[in-house]
Amino acid sequence: MASTRALLWKDQRFVALLTARTLSMLALAFAPVALAFGVLDLPGATATTLSVVLAAESIALVLFTLIGGVIADRYPRDRVLQGAEWTNALLHVALGVMFLTGHAPLWGLVTMTFLAGTAGALVWPAITGIIPQVVPAHSLQDGNALIGLGGNVARVAGLVSGGIVVVAIGGGWALVGAGAAFALAGAFITRLHLPPVIADQPAAASVLTELREGWVEFRSRTWLWVCVLQFSAFVMVWQAGHLVLGPVVAKQALGGAGAWSTILTVESFGLILGGLVAMRWRPRFPIRMVVLLSFLGAPPYLLLGLHAPLAAIAIGSFGLGFAFELLTILWQTTMQTEIPPEALSRVSSYDALGSLALGPLGIILAGPAADAFGAHHVLIVCAAVMVATSAVALSVPGIRNLRARPYAADAPLAPDSPADVGPAVSLPY
Repeated sequence: MASTRALLWKDQRFVALLTARTLSMLALAFAPVALAFGVLDLPGATATTLSVVLAAESIALVLFTLIGGVIADRYPRDRVLQGAEWTNALLHVALGVMFLTGHAPLWGLVTMTFLAGTAGALVWPAITGIIPQVVPAHSLQDGNALIGLGGNVARVAGLVSGGIVVVAIGGGWALVGAGAAFALAGAFITRLHLPPVIADQPAAASVLTELREGWVEFRSRTWLWVCVLQFSAFVMVWQAGHLVLGPVVAKQALGGAGAWSTILTVESFGLILGGLVAMRWRPRFPIRMVVLLSFLGAPPYLLLGLHAPLAAIAIGSFGLGFAFELLTILWQTTMQTEIPPEALSRVSSYDALGSLALGPLGIILAGPAADAFGAHHVLIVCAAVMVATSAVALSVPGIRNLRARPYAADAPLAPDSPADVGPAVSLPY
């Protein structure tokens, strides 16, 4: 496996993709802390104010994710991703300027985050489809892990430096820095030069036809739609806890932005460890392991709800980060080997839509619920939902029994072999 990773490092397109994704994750690490505490520091702002701003982005993701999947399957995915990165660059600079100038009306913040969510709806379907176009089939898990590892190292750097910037001079400059990183990410994407996957698709094919074809692929796999249902509820309470309730508790009881940045930074070290483990471990039943790992999502929110000390919450967040990175790589690799390449972005858009569908509801309800019942009590409910949904998903035989596909070859490709090949196994379509 080490030799396959060495070959990946020699592939200029993979290095460009890795660099772009790392820069994008650096930007994403800067932005949440800056935005959350920038909003909470506004005159008269409450947890409900933060809920409204963040819900706008989440709603846009839900509304446009399916269209994002069609676009990423129909057009060159690198151009789709490049456009999304550069749009995010402009929007985050605009948000930073709003905070720096002191002119940050609620309607303006909501507009910017809604547009950022629209751009974000293109990112996941595009990147999911790009990776198997660049990485050889037998190296997919290594490729996914390396990209995740680069992103998580950037996440640690971004959270540490972003937290310092927020505490020292405010969130505006952190958001401007995030915009610059998004712009650089888009520049590196220009080096990929990928063709459309469906080069011979009839021009008459409608968006609805393409969505229908993606839906057939999605619903035909029990493990896929059951896990997506699980994560629909899971993400609802995760977004409530991670984006609204956690920062509120940090501000009220843990010391503010510095404490929350510490929690997120320790979580990121868990993400790095998860990526390193994914490079060496190939579980025989990957989706079973995905669900088992999801149980580790609950402890940090339970600890936050129980007024635990910062150190204990950070340890719980480390476990969450480890589990989420490892399960994400296992999930993504399984999708890339089980789903036909020409439908992969559309299927991943159904995955994203289902997983994110209840996210806006969680964000919208989190602020009012925290104001009415206390953020600590609501966080305990979030942890309980995570455990319950994971247990239900684990009871489904199709999830427990799906075996990892053996690759056609365990040896790496020769140095001059093409990297943009499809899965090396026969897919059941």
